[in-house]
Amino acid sequence: MVNLVPSKLFFTRGVGRGDTMLVSFEEALRDAKIAQFNIVSVSSIFPPGAQIVSPDEGLEMLNPGQILFTVLARNASNEMNRMLSSAIGYAIPTDRSKWGYLSEHHSYGETEKKAGFFAEKLAAEMLASTTGLQGSLVWDKAKEEYRLSDKILQTKNICSTAVVLREDEWTTTVAAAVLIIE
Repeated sequence: MVNLVPSKLFFTRGVGRGDTMLVSFEEALRDAKIAQFNIVSVSSIFPPGAQIVSPDEGLEMLNPGQILFTVLARNASNEMNRMLSSAIGYAIPTDRSKWGYLSEHHSYGETEKKAGFFAEKLAAEMLASTTGLQGSLVWDKAKEEYRLSDKILQTKNICSTAVVLREDEWTTTVAAAVLIIE
C-alpha cells in the first residue's frame, strides 16, 4: 500500500482578475505560483511531524502537471467594490507525533487580519476539541498565537484579500496549504 502522508508543506496565496470567474481563478493560482499543478482539495489535517518549508523550497520539490494535494480556500466575486478574503489557519500540537489542523475560511467584507485571525482560531479550536480542552484555549498576545496549556506549539495563518475594482471584472482570492509527499 502506498503511504500518502505528506512530510512537508508550504503556504501560499494569490489574487487574480479576469473577464470570467475561471480566468480570475487561473490568475489567482498563477499569483500563488501553483497554476501548473493538478490541484486536489483535501480536508483539514496537518500531518504528524510534517515540516513547514518556504514556497520556493516546496516548489523545487514539485513537477508541472503533478497532482497536488492542498487545503484550499477560494473566493470570487464580480460585484464592484466587494471585498473578499480567503484564509488558511493552522494549529500544530506540541507533541509532533500527533496531527494538527488546517482550516480554510472564505468571507466577504473582512480585512486580511480579521479573516486570517478567524481561520487561525478555527484551527486552534479544532485541535483543542481533540484534547477535550476547548474551554482552555487562550490567545497569547506576546506570541500572537493561540495556546492550549502545553498542547499547542504554534498557530498561524495566511490570507489573501482583494477588492473588486472594475464593473464586470471577476476577482478571485486563494490561500493554500500545499502538502508535499516525498
